[in-house]
Amino acid sequence: MTTDLTPELAATIEEAFAKRDRANMGPTIAFFEKLLSEHPDNPYVLYEVGGSYDTAGQEEKAVGYYERALPGLTGETRRKCLLQYGSTLRNLDRFDESLAVFKDACAEYPESDSLRVFKALTLHAAGKHDKALATLLLVIADKVDSAEIKRYEAAIRGNADYLANLG
Repeated sequence: MTTDLTPELAATIEEAFAKRDRANMGPTIAFFEKLLSEHPDNPYVLYEVGGSYDTAGQEEKAVGYYERALPGLTGETRRKCLLQYGSTLRNLDRFDESLAVFKDACAEYPESDSLRVFKALTLHAAGKHDKALATLLLVIADKVDSAEIKRYEAAIRGNADYLANLG
């Protein structure tokens, strides 16, 4: 059985994802579990099964699927899986593991603003409020293109550096 994301498999996943009902994930979980039985160990299907359990609030179950999927994923799907995995670890109060995932993910995908935002959420949840705010200030300085932000960019970056280096 292939572990690739064929065009047919991608279309099947996309169609199922479009039909999901976040308020009732049972049918989506059942669909992806069946798809996994047809494509055992396919990392893209494993990722979708994990995401379905995650959306349903079954984070403990999702973690195992994400962990199995990650070694075989590449590109945008890998980035999304890392984000969801790190976020799920945070929701399970596994802050050190979550921060390690986000540290590595941000190094692998330095252009990803969403990874930095979710890293900030983990920092905040772990009680590292200064570092969380510093992370978000850098996202603002890097990405908000307004005359006001540009005018105060040096101050924003300076405050971010100060906050990041507190206790």
